[in-house]
Amino acid sequence: MSKIDPIKLGIIWKRLNGMIDEVAESFIRSSFSAVVRENYDMAFSLLDTRGRQFIQTKKSIPSFIGTLPHTLQEILKIIPAEQFNEGDVVISNDSWLGTGHLNDITMIYPIFKKNKLIAFAGSTAHTVDIGGAPSPNAQDSYEEGLCIPICKIVEKGIENKTIISFLEQNLREPEETLGDIRAQFSAYKVATTKLLNLLDEENLNNLDQIIHDILMRSEVSMRKKIADIPDGKYEDEMLVDGFDHPLKIKCSILINKDQITVDFTGTSNQINRPINSVFNYTYAYACYALKCAIDPTAPNNDGSFRPVKIFAPEGTIVNPKRPAPVWGRHLTGHYIPPSIYGALSKVIPNNIIAESGSPLWNIYFKGRKEIDDSPFVKMFFMNGGHGARSKSDGPGCLSFPSNVSNQSIEQFENQAPLIVHEKSFVKDTQGIGKYVGGPAQKITFESTSKKPIMMTIRHERVVYPPRGILGGGNGSKGIDLVNNKKIPAKTTYSLKFGDIATFQTPGGGGVFSPSQRDKDKVLEDILTGLLSLKKAQLIYKNKVSRKSNVKST
Repeated sequence: MSKIDPIKLGIIWKRLNGMIDEVAESFIRSSFSAVVRENYDMAFSLLDTRGRQFIQTKKSIPSFIGTLPHTLQEILKIIPAEQFNEGDVVISNDSWLGTGHLNDITMIYPIFKKNKLIAFAGSTAHTVDIGGAPSPNAQDSYEEGLCIPICKIVEKGIENKTIISFLEQNLREPEETLGDIRAQFSAYKVATTKLLNLLDEENLNNLDQIIHDILMRSEVSMRKKIADIPDGKYEDEMLVDGFDHPLKIKCSILINKDQITVDFTGTSNQINRPINSVFNYTYAYACYALKCAIDPTAPNNDGSFRPVKIFAPEGTIVNPKRPAPVWGRHLTGHYIPPSIYGALSKVIPNNIIAESGSPLWNIYFKGRKEIDDSPFVKMFFMNGGHGARSKSDGPGCLSFPSNVSNQSIEQFENQAPLIVHEKSFVKDTQGIGKYVGGPAQKITFESTSKKPIMMTIRHERVVYPPRGILGGGNGSKGIDLVNNKKIPAKTTYSLKFGDIATFQTPGGGGVFSPSQRDKDKVLEDILTGLLSLKKAQLIYKNKVSRKSNVKST
């Protein structure tokens, strides 16, 4: 391989970034589901012929980006590279080979130049319904829906009618899921055309040297940043809500020169409820957390993680054995970054954030339409408060680490027989500190259907709130209500006509002592309605005069 001039490499890198973002936008614009179109619950990337990811979209879910390379590597064990043809698409949603639950469908598309395989386009998209009867009480993964093994859904440009038929017969709204799948087929063609044009314009026959240089530069950058951290072992232990009882996540981080090892030994054993996080998912969020804290500006690719080792004992909630139930794997997996930051806060306090109002909160609404009695399944995401940063407050309605976007209320009301009466920030829910966490939000739904609507929720942080760090205060706990009465945070509930469901997401944790908070910031919190005068006087004491003429709202 001949060396590529650094300036030329930089230009090609920028072009690849722009290209993959354009490909993703073509998928988003042509998608059928709100979960892709509004929430951006998807990812697109390019990988080399060995399954190494070298470019990704900006709009993406970190877990999807983190698991895609592993999924492709598993695919290549079943379907070797030489067995791919132009126009093939391989599909799978196997929880243990993919993102950790059946609702995320991953597909791989080969890209050829002059009959030679040069790369793969990979994508993952969430589908709200994957058949079955997913439940917070599921005892094993067989209850959680349709598992699609590794197979070709398209071969030489022709759709596999048998696989399409399986999907049509097992899904409640197959037109939505198949619409998203076919939208990705179209995006793959866009990716192929643009990539081949780029290679022709840059006078390149393949991507080999480009990929080598990109991965090497990311590896060198990550090793350098790790080496800047003092050698040693750093630990954190946290309790999480769990299901019937609290569970423990224990994280040990070993820094040895330019290498880092994360070990989850001591974490609770897997349970027979769907909150177990398969290792692929745990690995993805561990790598994401490390990348954000240690080397956030370098390109994110396979090279960044060569100095990183992740270990989780098999049979734990962060590496369960089949057929453990895993539908709500984010209820454990989203705790991976805060456990890592809890450990790293002791050595790189300025590079991390306090805990956010995650694991991500969402609601499934399932029922039958009154107009034609056809089934519907819709999902609504609602983010809690983001944890405070070492230099700024945490924003509201932005819950790290999911990266899922909020959804338009009007768009949701068009899809389901529900009205949203309130969507607002909640006063006094921010974790206090020099920098405060993002506030909780309150969302209220009313059923307008004369037919029952089955509402399924899987929420965390109702027992243990997001932790503050380095002297900052904890955020607030979440609350789930129906008709102003508390309901379990992990349950299925039948809503009748006129029933009111209210959800208050957790508020983010604070950073540093509240005694360090700027007086003007305290006043701003009061004036915006995020902080009551009473609490301000209690917490910030001399920063707020008891004779203040500021009225608590």
